[in-house]
Amino acid sequence: MTNFTWPRLTLLQLVCLLQAFFISFSSGYPKPPVHPPVCKLIPHYYAKTCPMAEQIVESVVRKAVMKEARMAASLLRLHFHDCFVKGCDASILLDNSSTIVSEKGSNPNRNSARGFEVVDQIKSALEKECPKTVSCADILAIASRDSVVLSGGLGWEVLLGRRDSKSASLSGSNNNIPAPNSTLQTLTTKFKLQGLDVVDLVALSGSHTIGLSRCTSFRQRLYNQSGNGLPDFTLNKGYYARLKSGCPKSGGDNNLFPLDFVSPTKFDNYYFKNLLSGQGLLNTDEELFAKGQGKTMELVKLYAANEELFLKQFALSMVKMGNINPLTGTMGDIRVNCRKVGS
Repeated sequence: MTNFTWPRLTLLQLVCLLQAFFISFSSGYPKPPVHPPVCKLIPHYYAKTCPMAEQIVESVVRKAVMKEARMAASLLRLHFHDCFVKGCDASILLDNSSTIVSEKGSNPNRNSARGFEVVDQIKSALEKECPKTVSCADILAIASRDSVVLSGGLGWEVLLGRRDSKSASLSGSNNNIPAPNSTLQTLTTKFKLQGLDVVDLVALSGSHTIGLSRCTSFRQRLYNQSGNGLPDFTLNKGYYARLKSGCPKSGGDNNLFPLDFVSPTKFDNYYFKNLLSGQGLLNTDEELFAKGQGKTMELVKLYAANEELFLKQFALSMVKMGNINPLTGTMGDIRVNCRKVGS
């Protein structure tokens, strides 16, 4: 008979084991996990190692948003584009190097992903306070929450403990992040692959209540929606004329338009109200309602009528998205410079 020897556990692994054990009891399943436990993200992860971490992030984000309101949407978008590629691991922040092909050059990110300098400022401040402690992935998660709050939305408790990826995936960025002209079926599929359902899809699309988008992202709707040289028939006529005046058939690719023309810097439910009147900017926006089916259409109506419900669901869906395949424990690394591996 072979003798069984318990493996040595680090303190973190022991905490994870106990956490999994108690969770099993509280869930009504009084048995230890069959597989080795994976330490999930937890609130107040830096309470002992860097107690001022969240305040430092909020301070830098606040200054950046006060300087440029659009930055709130940019930081929120970075977190989304990070999590949809290999999980929430800060891979989007890595620059090109001899071993890295940066995700910044992908179709969804090229000439549009921004806010990297603000992340650099946050990281620099954190390194002075508590060196090599707070991950870049957690910075993105905290900064996203703060961006929403500073724009007038509800806050949420950010679960922390992510570590940083040592690699990037250009192909993952190109393939996993929905394009602005995606159909509802494509949107649903790409969200489902990340463990996100239709409720998450509609709620998280509500992030388009703040921020700007480039002409090149919606030009197709104005001039050749279905390949027949005609505009998208779901567009409100007045809205269509306004967009066409600033987004020509050729040129002006980088001309900017608010995703929510009513309150472009306020995190509210006007995004959904706009959809009801055919005034969603991107094809992916209008797909949820004008071309939506059943549940997405009903959710748009619901959130348009009840702002509090939207804000609460958005917070829940952000926590869920922030839990997409995080690196924890001894996986990955804690970067000193968010742009470089092993820094």
